[in-house]
Amino acid sequence: MNKAHFKEVFRRYAGNPIITVKDLPYPANSVFNAAATKVGSETLLLMRVEDRRGISHLTAARSKDGIDNWRIDDQPTLIPGPKSHAEEIWGIEDPRITFLEGQERWAIAYTAYSEGGPLVCLATTADFKCFERLGPVMPPEDKDAALFPVRFAGRWAMIHRPVPTFPGRGPHIWISFSPDLKHWGDHRILIRTRTGGWWDSDKIGLSPPPLKTDAGWLILYHGVRTTVGGAIYRLGLALLDIDDPTRVIARSDEWVFGPEKDYELFGDVDKVVFPCGWVAEDDEVRLYYGGADTCLALATANLSEMLGWLKKHNVCAEGQ
Repeated sequence: MNKAHFKEVFRRYAGNPIITVKDLPYPANSVFNAAATKVGSETLLLMRVEDRRGISHLTAARSKDGIDNWRIDDQPTLIPGPKSHAEEIWGIEDPRITFLEGQERWAIAYTAYSEGGPLVCLATTADFKCFERLGPVMPPEDKDAALFPVRFAGRWAMIHRPVPTFPGRGPHIWISFSPDLKHWGDHRILIRTRTGGWWDSDKIGLSPPPLKTDAGWLILYHGVRTTVGGAIYRLGLALLDIDDPTRVIARSDEWVFGPEKDYELFGDVDKVVFPCGWVAEDDEVRLYYGGADTCLALATANLSEMLGWLKKHNVCAEGQ
């Protein structure tokens, strides 16, 4: 019997996982969901590390090729500060990094776990050693946030994922705007959770920050479907207009990447691939993702192939 071969858009690194808790220089429960960026000639990951209490902090790892030989900070790089930032009492999680054009600094959007639930916070840094917290910018329950690297008509834009309390109304991916990174408004739904049997029918959320391409802002998002065997986290693609990021011009029907390997299927949370960062160099994209909320893994793709796949699988109507 002939077995058809389908070329996958994302290709897993053969040496996965690239970082596990055994690689950390101090005791912890797990390491996963890392933001990613280039700092000079090196790739920097800002990893979510869950300690043995169950509280998360962020730790930096650096590599010359973005694949192996990671140098991990001896101590946590950014720890929760509940004495001065009460919203961080139960930890800080799932960062996304954006280099702000014209600002000469990086912005980090992260989830702070407050007594009132998870909410979106921002911090900035010029060196990933000293950080300026801007504090909460969205109330609970909200997470999966990242900034665009440029302003639109003088305003910063941020994608995020609030969770409504009214049943049957999402959660959807939203976009909001700000003149100063602190005060946010003009909130609107950007990408809706689909209804029915879709792979992204239960909830969706942004994965890495938006990636600027000649075709528009490329979006990789996670979608969740709950089955009798539990929830499955998979990834899909969307494309936003380059000048008007509120306009969705493409959205995939199929998921493009899902849990298959043991390190993605079994862990603290089974059947999860969850990226918070990617790095694009020429046509290559390196995607850094958490596997089963337990380890960090790497997959690569060609930007041109991602856009071609999305064009083929686009079922978008504006507002969907």
